[in-house]
Amino acid sequence: MDGLTPRWRTSLIWAWTAAIVVFMYLPGLCLLLASLTASRYFIFPINKWGLDWWQKTFSSIEIHQLFKTSITIALCVTVIAVVIALFGALAFARYDWKGRSLFQKIVLLPIFFPQSVLGLALLLWFNALGLTMSWQTAVFAHLVWIIPVCTLVISIQVYSFDPALEEAAFDLGATRWQVFKEVTLPVLFPGIFSGALFAFLLSWGNFPLSLYTTGADTTIPEYLYAKMVAGYTPGVPVLGTVSTVGAAALLLVGYGLILILRRRRAMSAPSDS
Repeated sequence: MDGLTPRWRTSLIWAWTAAIVVFMYLPGLCLLLASLTASRYFIFPINKWGLDWWQKTFSSIEIHQLFKTSITIALCVTVIAVVIALFGALAFARYDWKGRSLFQKIVLLPIFFPQSVLGLALLLWFNALGLTMSWQTAVFAHLVWIIPVCTLVISIQVYSFDPALEEAAFDLGATRWQVFKEVTLPVLFPGIFSGALFAFLLSWGNFPLSLYTTGADTTIPEYLYAKMVAGYTPGVPVLGTVSTVGAAALLLVGYGLILILRRRRAMSAPSDS
């Protein structure tokens, strides 16, 4: 691509990006079409269109409970994971201390475990402790796998953080809490926000860990799997469409906010100087 003009290079990059997006989200279009049919099973071409299954799905008390359980788990995992991952990323990427290399290996280790194996191990451990499986145990199980991912995402931002900013604040008389609140957190906010998005979406769509640890509390992925195995209803593509579109919208809105904050910071930088 070195011999191409900047215009052609930009066009090829955009074309390649569009091709990847289409490849990834084209199956989601099939979900949308299946949810808009008035018949019980998806037959293409569609003979009769309708929104009956959307109405039936979202008027179901069971679906409301599934959303409540999934959102509760995802929000709890997001808050706890971001707090732990923030300080873990600072220790991971910022400071040089004895045992740092071992700490990095321990933090990353759960990522390499198959989630089904990790879920089974946690199930056996919870049973040995005499705990009843519920959404609370699912939160703990999700955290075991998601905190390392969140730590890696935030550590990317930490690696680019200039410690001189904190040192300047200390020289001006700021306390350690003031430096953390006014300097460290604002600079690391894009990484923290990205880590929160990853944590929420990974927890929302997690099936293997939820299957082993939720007990009687069922999440959206578990419900979709159960209905695909037996008792299929068109509510399956409805929920699949909502999850896919919701995840894409959350990512677009989130990273749009990050871009806006970066532009405002770049515009205010010359006036501050």
